Amino acid sequence: MSFRFITKSIHAYLIDYPVAIVLIAAPFWLKLGQSGPVALWLSVVVGLAALLLAALTDHPTGLVRIIPYWLHLWVDRAVGVVFVVAPFAFNFFGLDAWYYWILAAAVLLTTSVLNASEEPIAVRC
Repeated sequence: MSFRFITKSIHAYLIDYPVAIVLIAAPFWLKLGQSGPVALWLSVVVGLAALLLAALTDHPTGLVRIIPYWLHLWVDRAVGVVFVVAPFAFNFFGLDAWYYWILAAAVLLTTSVLNASEEPIAVRC
């Protein structure tokens, strides 16, 4: 059994929009920002960008399907790397730092390790 179970449809329906909303709301729920305002607003800005990315991606929930799914995944991975680096670059500490490191792990696992490859549909003759 493969661990690569997150298909394009699962990513579209269960990950993109819900995660974007969490990225926007969670910093306020968790009262992030003890390290400075960037710790609060980075997540909100990325969440808003994630909503736009989801809406523009060529997948089942895309509204204007102009961004290929493979590029969407690479943008997600880049965000994961930003989340790893941000606590060091902006001197986040405590919950602010852990929030971004946990998000980074989730994003990178979801888009790399657990992501199912998009295989072409076989044509029956």
